[in-house]
Amino acid sequence: MTAAVSTIPTPPVEGAWRPHDQPGLMGTLGPLLARREGDQWAYAIRVRNEHLNLAEVVHGGTLTALIDHALGTIAWNSAGKVPCVTVQLNVNFLGSSRLGQLLIARGKISHEAGSLTFLDGTLHADDTLVGTAQAIMKRFAKRR
Repeated sequence: MTAAVSTIPTPPVEGAWRPHDQPGLMGTLGPLLARREGDQWAYAIRVRNEHLNLAEVVHGGTLTALIDHALGTIAWNSAGKVPCVTVQLNVNFLGSSRLGQLLIARGKISHEAGSLTFLDGTLHADDTLVGTAQAIMKRFAKRR
């Protein structure tokens, strides 16, 4: 006799990383990890060889993709899970990250105006700040 498997999702445990299967680019870069931090979320990937450039540090495109995903997800959640697209993304590279480190993206909304959401973000390699970002996301109109 097999035991029944619960289909009720387990709520996130504060501070615990949970893997998420993602389609597209984030699925290729991932597995994507997420965790609740107070009233906010953090998103991360573990650095693998595929994330490195020829200097053996994380490629800027990997950093940019992760922070874009994190800030876009924050905007999406704030918009009531209405799709959002990136209108502008500025990423400042402040340090490097290496193989095996946990690359963590965090963000917060600075303000909203009409269909636009303005966000600020950070990128950490383990506990070291390696980047900052500013983004503008545009909400699509809600479908009826």
